[in-house]
Amino acid sequence: MISVGLIGGTGYTGKKLIQFCARHKGISEFTIYGNSTAESMLCTIFPEFEGQIHNRPVLSSQDVSLEHDVYFITLPHGGALNFVPKLISAGKKVIDLGGDYRLDSADSYKQWYGIEHTSPYLLNSKLYGLADIETDAYPMVRLISNPGCYPTSVLLGLLPLVNNHSDCILSVSTAAYSGTSGAGKSPRSDLLMTEMEGNVKAYNVNNHRHQPEILQMLEKFGLSSPFSFTTHLLPIGTGIYTTTSVHLKSALDQSDLVHEYTRFYENKPFVRIRQNPPDLKWVTNTNFCDISVSVKDKTLIITSTIDNLIKGAAGQAMQNLNLLMGWDESISLGLNRKELNYASVG
Repeated sequence: MISVGLIGGTGYTGKKLIQFCARHKGISEFTIYGNSTAESMLCTIFPEFEGQIHNRPVLSSQDVSLEHDVYFITLPHGGALNFVPKLISAGKKVIDLGGDYRLDSADSYKQWYGIEHTSPYLLNSKLYGLADIETDAYPMVRLISNPGCYPTSVLLGLLPLVNNHSDCILSVSTAAYSGTSGAGKSPRSDLLMTEMEGNVKAYNVNNHRHQPEILQMLEKFGLSSPFSFTTHLLPIGTGIYTTTSVHLKSALDQSDLVHEYTRFYENKPFVRIRQNPPDLKWVTNTNFCDISVSVKDKTLIITSTIDNLIKGAAGQAMQNLNLLMGWDESISLGLNRKELNYASVG
């Protein structure tokens, strides 16, 4: 049994982490640390937890204890830099859900996030925790950088192809769509219901900070072709849907491709290969990523979808915790839907 510290645990992602921690049989206790919510009671912030999760005060992030075994950090970019070096030096294990340790280069981090990285020595020792990609590195790491929500959906859809057919790819173009919860809880006028209802819009075109994160991983798997990435907002709360178009030098066989994807994820319970493009509603409120591939002549279309707050954040972080501790990666994540009261998906 372990003790867990949640630093920045009262946003949308923190709420999901609290729920996962509360029902995790390997976690004996967890403490929540916040900034503006410090000294508030948990059930005041989240009244729906009353009678389900033990009410407790949110402590100040200025008073983070070093007595926990593992720490989740869910802070805006730049925030984790104030905690991670001290925690790692104290021998603790850390899962950072922000962007501070995702990129391998301090120069790239400054370029895309506008902040000088203060612990660049940790960038090469961290594990980029795309939990459904096989690696034997978990026992050797103390810092896991949890991938972004867009990169999780895009990469899980693309990596089997790039891994097996990088030499066959001419270009890759991804259009990705997200619910507004991806922008966090801070109020913004452009995300008001009156602005978003019945509306769809592209944003950060050619300038989204998840693009270098995606490209970094694709290049590690052998991609050397052009890649474009365009994000859009949907008038929904949660969910990410990505459609990736791949132009090929030569045609691939549909049945062979499906077999390759199935083999690639055969030991990963949270990735489901679908015969047809998935519906977003199949994965909301779950840790699943649903993927479909369709090839015609020299054009391949990959569709993939996730819940941005779970598979794209808190659920993957919990999956990473399970892998870090050598536990079954599905603990607390809803594969037993009767026990955890998850609705079944199609």
